[in-house]
Amino acid sequence: MNPQLGKTIVILGLVLVAFGAFLWLGGGSLLGWFGRLPGDIRVERPGFRLYAPIVSMLLLSIVVSLVLWLVRRLG
Repeated sequence: MNPQLGKTIVILGLVLVAFGAFLWLGGGSLLGWFGRLPGDIRVERPGFRLYAPIVSMLLLSIVVSLVLWLVRRLG
């Protein structure tokens, strides 16, 4: 097994934990728009809620793809 892969997984885990802590400790107000973009489906009725953040997930997918592309390009 490649030791570089283990280091990469640990670093990605730490980044994920740091981002989660940031959101949990109040930084989530900066991302209040996420999930409420035009094209995101939100249906709320008595006893029923449906959230389908289609555009938000597309945006997230594009950002993650660009970051991974840059990591491969520079690494």
